[in-house]
Amino acid sequence: MNCPKCKAAMETVSYRSVEVDRCTGCAGIWFDMLEEETLKMLSGAEVIDTGEARGGARLNQTGNIKCPKCAVAMLRMVVDDQPHIWYESCPVCYGTWFDAGEFTDYKQETFMDKIRDVLAGERK
Repeated sequence: MNCPKCKAAMETVSYRSVEVDRCTGCAGIWFDMLEEETLKMLSGAEVIDTGEARGGARLNQTGNIKCPKCAVAMLRMVVDDQPHIWYESCPVCYGTWFDAGEFTDYKQETFMDKIRDVLAGERK
């Protein structure tokens, strides 16, 4: 399998028996259906996200990517509670692609995320 963003080869990495695919070039991570949810609940799982968040943020500009599993166009999504995190999701196999640094951010809802939630509630 090759990276949907930079086209480099992917390597399999695991954490507590959950295997994901990480790009050897840009360090983005491919999660099969619901693997990111499973790993979010496991303490320390962010160690699989070895890439630089700044580099991952630059790759957010790469659009029209295809699923590395089934080659269909992926959809750009945002995390509900953390709308600053953009990721791609496959509408067929339900896999997800996180650029480098995004999974670590996804695992750690920060104080600023909570402030955004409070402010959003006041605007409604």
